[in-house]
Amino acid sequence: MPHAEDRAPFLMSALYAPTLKEDPAEAEVASHRLLLRAGMIRKAAAGIYTFLPLGWRALRKVERIVREEMDGIGSQEILMPIVQPAELWRESGRWDVYGPELARLQDRQGRDFCLGPTHEEIVTATIRNEVRSYRELPLSLYQIATKFRDEVRPRFGLLRGREFIMKDAYSFHATPESLQEHYDAMAGAYGRICDRLGLTWRPVEAESGQIGGSVTTEFMALADNGEAALVYCACGWAANVEAAGTVVPRDPATTEPRPLEKVHTPQIRTIAELAEAFGISEHDTVKTMAARDEAGRLVFFCVPGDRELNPVKAERVVPGITLLDEAEFATYAIPKGSLGPIAPPDGTLVVADISLKDEVAWGVGANENDYHFFGAMPGRDFTVDEWADLVVAQPGDGCPVCSGTLAGARGIEVSQVFQLGTKYSESMGATFMAEDGSEQHFLMGCYGVGISRSLAAVIEQHHDEGGMAWPVSVAPLEVAVLPLSLDDDTASVARDIAHALAGAGVEVVLDDRDERAGVKFADADLIGWPYQVVVGRKGLAEGVVELKHRSDGERERVAVGEVAARVTALVTAAREALS
Repeated sequence: MPHAEDRAPFLMSALYAPTLKEDPAEAEVASHRLLLRAGMIRKAAAGIYTFLPLGWRALRKVERIVREEMDGIGSQEILMPIVQPAELWRESGRWDVYGPELARLQDRQGRDFCLGPTHEEIVTATIRNEVRSYRELPLSLYQIATKFRDEVRPRFGLLRGREFIMKDAYSFHATPESLQEHYDAMAGAYGRICDRLGLTWRPVEAESGQIGGSVTTEFMALADNGEAALVYCACGWAANVEAAGTVVPRDPATTEPRPLEKVHTPQIRTIAELAEAFGISEHDTVKTMAARDEAGRLVFFCVPGDRELNPVKAERVVPGITLLDEAEFATYAIPKGSLGPIAPPDGTLVVADISLKDEVAWGVGANENDYHFFGAMPGRDFTVDEWADLVVAQPGDGCPVCSGTLAGARGIEVSQVFQLGTKYSESMGATFMAEDGSEQHFLMGCYGVGISRSLAAVIEQHHDEGGMAWPVSVAPLEVAVLPLSLDDDTASVARDIAHALAGAGVEVVLDDRDERAGVKFADADLIGWPYQVVVGRKGLAEGVVELKHRSDGERERVAVGEVAARVTALVTAAREALS
């Protein structure tokens, strides 16, 4: 292995970094646009990308940070196959319920396989054949590997691709206390990973989705272009709006009971049309959504007219529900635009949002085309079978844990931790011998970091109109030396500075291309080198070079003989701050 002083700088003329002058038409968000323009990724197919050298270097740095944090809490690295046998997914029960995102295939013998979007089945099958006693627990294993999820609409480059790189970890425990301890350790490691990547982030309550389990937390990188909406409170509570409990503020126009009135409402099919026609606020109407449960029973969900039903919350109240499609309204003989809780079809379950419980004058559909009721009062005119929190949380709602008011933000989910319990060990027959001699199912945890997604999240938070502005911890290279001309003196000084930096252990690139200064400046900002040392004839005549800090655009004049030490100190300090 060469000593630091023997290392040579990278040469821009030799780097495969095909930059683009124009924004690609397909790119909708900053990270996608800049990764393409800076020659770091190239599209192979929809949602599938090739990483070019600079993009791969940055990605490997994300991986290194993740590995260090995983190793630091005692998780051990393995590698599992992306192609997984269908019988394992059938054991867990997910083969038929995962949906079309699971890419299925057959081998030449007609045996079913899938491309793994996650690896709970594989790791459980591995451990159940090897770990037999509580003395071998707890056990935590992780991998960094390619996953595949056949997204119906891949978009935003690395933020929602079909093929992606992920760190997934799985832990096995004998007791709930052991599971909780490792869950907390993983959450702590995930927070440190976000910090070391230079991300501004929040831990938020979340839904477990296809993974399962009852306890889960997402780690969200805040970003205006984030696909996830979240709400948070000054008390520290935060949640994805899909999972957020909420206190809906209500200020009805009518607070006293009034007679029930049936009103002819021809051609009115929406809450907005009803409110406009009668000069009332949507806030003073009630929207009814129709669904069916697994047994085919009709379910009406009633929410304030100015709010949206949260399907995740509805599923919690009535497991297995499906909102009716157009054809099913005719099957159940109900009018799509005039639904309401008064005299619904026999056997209908009526569930209403808890915020409506004390209101005495609802404006609702009459379950008859072209008619609505005003003044409908629960308990007098109809029965609500269950009251529940049903709406999508939004800024301005009350915090469910204190008296505060919720604020809103958007975020990119970069990682998530789950307590799975025995979801997979029971279905797949994975047991161990407990201390008392009994056979028990493993308690499991699952923990994921989107490696390629995290890279994109860093760019979403660290860029400007000129390009990327990498934190040192993730930058493909840390310093660029830019000679503004290739005359002997300028080129020689630039080369000496680059070699001095490389010898000090700094990752440095020398832009030795025979290009105009403007091209070099534009590419340096586009690619986002954290520090740029500009070597020009005018400065050399005064014995100085210019040092540019990419993160804030600050520029300083540094003596030629001192610049290597100055830059090395800056890089070292930045590394330590993010280590």
